[in-house]
Amino acid sequence: MVGLELDDGLAVITIDRPHARNAISLSTMDRIAQALDGAEGARALVITGAGDKAFVSGGDLKELSAIRTEADAAAMARKMRTVCDRIAAFPGPVLAALNGHALGGGAEVAVSADIRIAADDIRIGFNQVALEIMPAWGGAERLAALVGRSQALLLAGTGEILDAAAAERVGLVQRVVPRASFSDEWRSVARKLANRPAGDVKRVINGTSPEEAIAAFARLWVADAHWAAADAVMNRAR
Repeated sequence: MVGLELDDGLAVITIDRPHARNAISLSTMDRIAQALDGAEGARALVITGAGDKAFVSGGDLKELSAIRTEADAAAMARKMRTVCDRIAAFPGPVLAALNGHALGGGAEVAVSADIRIAADDIRIGFNQVALEIMPAWGGAERLAALVGRSQALLLAGTGEILDAAAAERVGLVQRVVPRASFSDEWRSVARKLANRPAGDVKRVINGTSPEEAIAAFARLWVADAHWAAADAVMNRAR
């Protein structure tokens, strides 16, 4: 099951497969794609898992072990890479709320988001090498963009699994919060990211010309929302 929650500009996609520790099967890929369809128009997106044990534990080996040809393996990888590419290309900010361990393919889903917030007891790792394979859903490239080529090769090449604090130190996770306040914290951040300017900030960070950045600022400057906020600040200062 994959759930979709829509709340005032914020879309939350929850991977909910407790019997498989939220592992990704072929049908789960389809359901995430459908949830992304339903999230269109939201100003920010959250990807999370159900429960407190696993964000995504990787691919569902019980199902995916039926894939035995190179062509079928490539088709599976292409299918989920397309899903991760869609998450990465979402117009607004994307937050991965790491409620539990993110291992193998789960780490690849996590790095398809713009920002990762983790509960303090989770672990994350690109440990595909333990199965004598490699990341195939875009995770290796995205990991390198996050932590640098050398660190990415060390992590994905050895399969080292990091605790939340170590992941934060290398830049794989942006914020670590206590388990007790985790849900409140990621929802607070997500609601702030669902404001309209955050989407423009993402586009500028991703690469626009100076004139496009200035034009985005100017559109926001003349909007009613800006002047309402500005008036509130000026009135407080009186």
